[in-house]
Amino acid sequence: MKQNLTMPFQNRTAAEDEVPEEDARSLRVLAVLSTLARAQHPQTLSQLSQRLHVPKATLMRLLAAMERSGFVVRMPAERGYVPGPAAAALSLQTLRSPPLLRECRGILSRLVARLGETCNLTALDGDRVLYVERVETHEPLRLQLSPGIHVPLHCTASGKLFLSAMNRLERQQTLGRLDLAAHTPRTLSEPPALNAELDRLAARGIGVDHEEFVRGMCAVAVPVREPDSTGPGRVVAAIACHAPTARASLEALLRAVPTLQGAAREMAAVLCAH
Repeated sequence: MKQNLTMPFQNRTAAEDEVPEEDARSLRVLAVLSTLARAQHPQTLSQLSQRLHVPKATLMRLLAAMERSGFVVRMPAERGYVPGPAAAALSLQTLRSPPLLRECRGILSRLVARLGETCNLTALDGDRVLYVERVETHEPLRLQLSPGIHVPLHCTASGKLFLSAMNRLERQQTLGRLDLAAHTPRTLSEPPALNAELDRLAARGIGVDHEEFVRGMCAVAVPVREPDSTGPGRVVAAIACHAPTARASLEALLRAVPTLQGAAREMAAVLCAH
């Protein structure tokens, strides 16, 4: 039986009462994860109880079990709950399933054919960027990065995009954990300068890397957003294009942003369908 995860769990209809209690608990787990994934801030027990129409006592037992399994993390000082590492791992496993990757690769291949430079699908994996899929340019001069590799957040186009999309609290907590190593002379390794750059990128809705990770390479990233009728959807991934500065300038890649955004909308439709 298909059940809307956002519907109240109390006052169920007679048909819904036929759902076994074990299945009902599973649906509650999915509802909690869905709510936390969409929230801009940690959600308290009271907020989750009100949104999901689940009694606090029931929800407290459920959250305790989810916390032990790593699907949620309780923030200090009663700030609420956020998705845990097990939830992130499950999302990434889904994103990297073979049927889904084939569709994603098709979108990237068409993008490379238009732009002539390497394009990537990336995702946030903890405090690093994960290269999920990648289609290389046919040009001999290129940066070799295979799918499955991780790169830093603070000095890559995708990483800076993910950081800029975070709310202020989450960003500061993340930056506090990062080693802001200077990979090149252009790397922004001081928090005030990096924060100012992230604010500028947040206003533009993109990420850029101007020889900050690898000398002689520049990149631009755009968000892949979850569809949301009420406003900009949650950033679930990014599409990035990078090129050697000997062949393409950052300004040239910035002119390709509308093309990248069109591919990002295609990618969002594919990810949503799966």
